[in-house]
Amino acid sequence: MKTIQLPYGRSTLDLHVEERNLAAVITAPMHGFRAEKSEREIIRDALDHPIGSRSLRELAEGKKKVVIVTSDHTRAVPSKITLPILLSEIRAGNPEADITILIATGLHRPTTEEEQRKMFGDEIVDHEKITVNNAFQPGDFVSVRKLPSGADFKVHHLAAECDLLVTEGFIEPHFFAGFSGGRKSILPGICSQETVNENHSFQAIASPCAKAGVLERNPIHEDMVCAARAVNVQFILNVALDGEKKVIAAFAGDLEQAHEKGCDFIRKLSQCPAVTGDIVVTSNGGYPLDQNLYQAPKAVATAEACAEEDGVIVMCASCVDGMGGTHFEKLIVSGTAEEIEDRLSKIPPKETIPEQWCAQIYARILKKHKIILVTTYLDHNLVRKANMIPASSPDEALAIAYGIKGKDARVVVIPDGVSVLAVK
Repeated sequence: MKTIQLPYGRSTLDLHVEERNLAAVITAPMHGFRAEKSEREIIRDALDHPIGSRSLRELAEGKKKVVIVTSDHTRAVPSKITLPILLSEIRAGNPEADITILIATGLHRPTTEEEQRKMFGDEIVDHEKITVNNAFQPGDFVSVRKLPSGADFKVHHLAAECDLLVTEGFIEPHFFAGFSGGRKSILPGICSQETVNENHSFQAIASPCAKAGVLERNPIHEDMVCAARAVNVQFILNVALDGEKKVIAAFAGDLEQAHEKGCDFIRKLSQCPAVTGDIVVTSNGGYPLDQNLYQAPKAVATAEACAEEDGVIVMCASCVDGMGGTHFEKLIVSGTAEEIEDRLSKIPPKETIPEQWCAQIYARILKKHKIILVTTYLDHNLVRKANMIPASSPDEALAIAYGIKGKDARVVVIPDGVSVLAVK
């Protein structure tokens, strides 16, 4: 019997699999990567050697209004480390700079002050100017231009009005944008709901190039880059994280050049050969990405790449914050997978419903695979309404899966499905 730990919330759950059933445990090489420097040294080194750009302190010279865009409570950006360093660099170039930290929420709920204190520390919350993006406040946004897809690009006015726009984030494989980080801080991070919705339309999500690890000809990525360039993002700081959410690499400088270097690094350390199984067990990497069901298709899409035809996917996500969005919840419980997909396919891009893209991806996968959701927080009746099978532990889920696929089923385990780029 093999015991495998699966990230879950702020802890782990144990999965027990008979050796004869276990086909593979797929873990990204990143999780075994050991950096030679401390996290602060890695970040300092990146800022001292920017890619395709002058240093941040040089860019800050003479700039009055500075905006730093950072991630919200659903992302593991190590802002307690990065933000003080970024603030110090900017003030070294211009001690009088008027700096605002703008929290990129996309369409997520607002980040609370308690969450900000956990993310940034008391010193920053008590002494810095912080604004939380709210995509549903039309008055906060200004229209900039049309994006390549034809979408209207409306961005938070602070980003459009500042003299220096800086972003921070982290890079990992992303299930439809190719990779996170870089341009995503702007779109969807600080855009109006209309802009986010249209960028995430059914047609865009359905593109064969809108998938993990793919940037070339990815329509979602192309819109995002255009948006970030349109507001003149002059400097980014993106980090790579290991399984313990520790910084193992950092990339600073030009919006595209630094991000591309980071994506290359992540690709090498996340790419794994896909091993197919009758049952694929995964997690969404624990907190903060498993807070709700809305975030969880990231890992389900990874499991999909390893699941045999009609294979069963077991997804572990605490969902301590519930479903994750009222629009998503209404959509995912509105009918069968086929009915949901058919309904969404008829919605024009400019009429895209907020959060429909996650319902679309779940529907696509549910048409081919049963999904068993391991959660101790989300109501199990609600899980059933969402076309999934509820379970309270990985072992219970595996027993259900064996009941569907047979006792000799081959089991593939991907402990952290968000960090793996499975390649067939």
